[in-house]
Amino acid sequence: MKICNSVEEMRAALRHAKGSTQRIGFVATMGALHEGHLSLVRAAKAQADVVVASIFVNPTQFGPNEDFSRYPRTFESDCQMLNQEGVDLLFAPSVEDMYPTGAVTYVTVEDLSERLCGKSRPGHFRGVTTVVSKLFNIIGPDLAFFGQKDAAQAAIIRRMVRDLNFPVKVVVSPIVREPDGLAMSSRNAYLDAGQRKSALVLSRALSRVKAAFDKGEQTAAKLIDVGIRVLKSEPGAQLDYLEIVDPETLEPVEFVRGSALVAVAAFVGTTRLIDNVVLQKGLAHG
Repeated sequence: MKICNSVEEMRAALRHAKGSTQRIGFVATMGALHEGHLSLVRAAKAQADVVVASIFVNPTQFGPNEDFSRYPRTFESDCQMLNQEGVDLLFAPSVEDMYPTGAVTYVTVEDLSERLCGKSRPGHFRGVTTVVSKLFNIIGPDLAFFGQKDAAQAAIIRRMVRDLNFPVKVVVSPIVREPDGLAMSSRNAYLDAGQRKSALVLSRALSRVKAAFDKGEQTAAKLIDVGIRVLKSEPGAQLDYLEIVDPETLEPVEFVRGSALVAVAAFVGTTRLIDNVVLQKGLAHG
């Protein structure tokens, strides 16, 4: 695996692949890799000829009181994992390279970026779409792989790709969970043993909502109430939001008719965790 630390080096390394018929698959990460990230790499390996990953802790998607400075950074072990999975190229740029001095240009997907996590983390999705558009511009992938755990992010990136005519197909892979149901996340490393147990309330709430839906309940307010009751039963978790929305527009729905996304965010201690499930007849949990 070749590691590229600058934009120029990355573009030079990709020049041959872009000049051929090889399909480039791309997995963007902030490092602190886990099995969820590796599932995206494996999907890229299965569908592309050249696999590129990036590790970049993006400062523009963190708010002023968020965890940018303490976000887990495990570069050496991350590189080992990516190398073992057969990644061809790793892009690991500096902040200065990605955001040159005086940079004032941002990419914003209006309306969608203010929904779900965007409501409680102002500017977060602007940071995500800006850095992803920059990465797409530098790497020029044919396929880009994202995880369903960040369902709002995936919907926003899909809209950005459509609106800006990026020649890239966005592929969203299923959530990868621990054996007890907790959605894998780099931020799980913040949790102590008691908090780790409390964190299970997110997936438990989603399972109850889905069970109520499977039994015939389609009214969003009633389904939300089911989930909130479960979350309130866990004193170690503080609810940020639980919403049922259209999977593409992220707009709240009153009734679940086709498919709907149940998205939840909660604080366990000082750690903010997210999870979701799609409601659709015959669709499995996760």
